[in-house]
Amino acid sequence: MPPAPTHDTWLRRAKDLTPNGAHFIDGAGEAGGGATFAAVSPRDGRILADVADGGEAEVNTAVAAARSAFDHGPWPRLAPAERGRVLIRIADLLEEHRVELALTVSLEMGKTITDAHDIELRAVINTFRWYGQLADKLADESPHTASDALALVTREPAGVVGAIVPWNFPLTIAGWKVAPALAAGCTVVLKPSENSPLSALLLARIGLEAGLPPGVLNIVNGEGPVAGRALGLHPDVDVLAFTGSTAVGRHFLRYAADSNLKRVWLELGGKSPNIVLPDAPDLERAAATAAWGIFFNQGEMCTAPSRLLVHSSIAEQVTEAVVARARALRVGDPLDPATDMGALVSERHLDRVLGHVRDGVDSGARLRAGGGRTLPDTGGVHLEPTVFDRVAPDSRLAREEIFGPVLSVLTFDDVDEAIALANATEYGLAAGLWTSDLSTAHRVSRALKAGTVWVNCYEEGDLTVPFGGMKQSGNGRDKSAHALEKYMELKTTWIQL
Repeated sequence: MPPAPTHDTWLRRAKDLTPNGAHFIDGAGEAGGGATFAAVSPRDGRILADVADGGEAEVNTAVAAARSAFDHGPWPRLAPAERGRVLIRIADLLEEHRVELALTVSLEMGKTITDAHDIELRAVINTFRWYGQLADKLADESPHTASDALALVTREPAGVVGAIVPWNFPLTIAGWKVAPALAAGCTVVLKPSENSPLSALLLARIGLEAGLPPGVLNIVNGEGPVAGRALGLHPDVDVLAFTGSTAVGRHFLRYAADSNLKRVWLELGGKSPNIVLPDAPDLERAAATAAWGIFFNQGEMCTAPSRLLVHSSIAEQVTEAVVARARALRVGDPLDPATDMGALVSERHLDRVLGHVRDGVDSGARLRAGGGRTLPDTGGVHLEPTVFDRVAPDSRLAREEIFGPVLSVLTFDDVDEAIALANATEYGLAAGLWTSDLSTAHRVSRALKAGTVWVNCYEEGDLTVPFGGMKQSGNGRDKSAHALEKYMELKTTWIQL
């Protein structure tokens, strides 16, 4: 195995990067109406590319291409195994372009190059390969009926899918939408975040090279209130899949109601609790995982364990261990493999996170680590890993999604109080629990209102298990075979014999 690239190597490769910011519609780059916006790197404030700024006209063109490819093109009519082979070819090409894609992700949204290369790209490659292998494994049904009839239940592709994805995992989450939709036989119009459009455009070009017919995968860049709204309201979009904030998710439900009642699948925000009981099998590992979970990806994670709920008898011990790890993290250049935490996605987002930090101090919470901007001389958007304790359960720190490297520590005295604290949120995306007692693990995990509960770990899993939320964290599921259900229709055919 060759040695891992050094900081200097990544810097040299970054200089050779020449991103293309055109829309990708019907198999070709499109400049659109001529309006552009700058893709600015949070690493140093450098403009990476001028990106075509799409609106209703570009969305109309992309949806028309996707509709034509679905109604008249070969993709929905291919044997599932043939579609699967194209998806596997996409996975192979993603691997071939792994360095370019990892650099693009790191530069456009601030993720460390190590995480972009080893985690983000691994995830999207595995996603396309997994759904490629699954494509021909689904079976239709023939229920037992009366002897004079034959009933058939068939799965058919739902049509044109509009997908809107966020900037924190621009390729992974795009893969979670695009791969199962393509495996089902749908065509797709993808709108990436305006903060991270460049990696999605590379994905579309790779798809064409792998054998996707023109119009099957289209990319429209632009702002959510303009391009995203146009996609949500479009009457020729049959299914809409969105990952982002709860506030924006509500808009897409309204768009569906105001247009064609398209199905809307939402993966929304989170304020995930991470409960540590005194009988946790390893308190040091629990603390280390708590710190890793909130500071990984700069805390820009919908599932981030942003509320650490610790039994009062061990609260100081666990908090001290988390604070020590926070202070030991190296914040720096995302292209330096030695960096532990890269840059937040934008100046605007940093200002928002700092507003929550100031509010936490004003509310009486105790700031134990971090809390300020760092490395301003680099031109990058960096925040110190931040830890608060003595956080009031009804405070903004404890209730609102911050989406940054800010941890709130709360205490409890018994398991029932921990459950009540954990569920005292409008969100229900994920939760963690640390205990050695099997009965407690089952009882508490059942009581937690969350789509995923991790016991004695956090952020573990693979593509075999579904991912999604309860309450105002959304509906439907990404990952696993269940994701295909979002992009297929069930049809009953009853034949009288």
